[in-house]
Amino acid sequence: MLRARTAKLGLVGTVAGFFSGLFGIGGGIVIVPLLILWLGYQEREATGTSLAAITVIAAFAAAVQGVYGNVHVDDGVLMGVPAVGGVLAGTALQQRLPQRAVSLLFAALLIAVAVHLALG
Repeated sequence: MLRARTAKLGLVGTVAGFFSGLFGIGGGIVIVPLLILWLGYQEREATGTSLAAITVIAAFAAAVQGVYGNVHVDDGVLMGVPAVGGVLAGTALQQRLPQRAVSLLFAALLIAVAVHLALG
């Protein structure tokens, strides 16, 4: 059981890293759904665990992209610093919403992204 769980977590991380390198995504769009579907996480646990993984994934992906000259550090900081306020607000709201509402909002976001990508 532990070995299967470890293998699934490794696979989730590999898929997230692949999509992060390829498209600049991987956290919420890949990790959260897989943690919920494959490992039985609740939405809030999946979100928190995903954020922990994103820290590692994003740092490494940014370094590799930097080697290729694809990183604008100033712009990244200009987005990242105010994003901290968004994280605090989003986390506070998530803790106050019913679990079902969080799941439905996340599903709506995934659908909106899929439609945008399909039509764009």
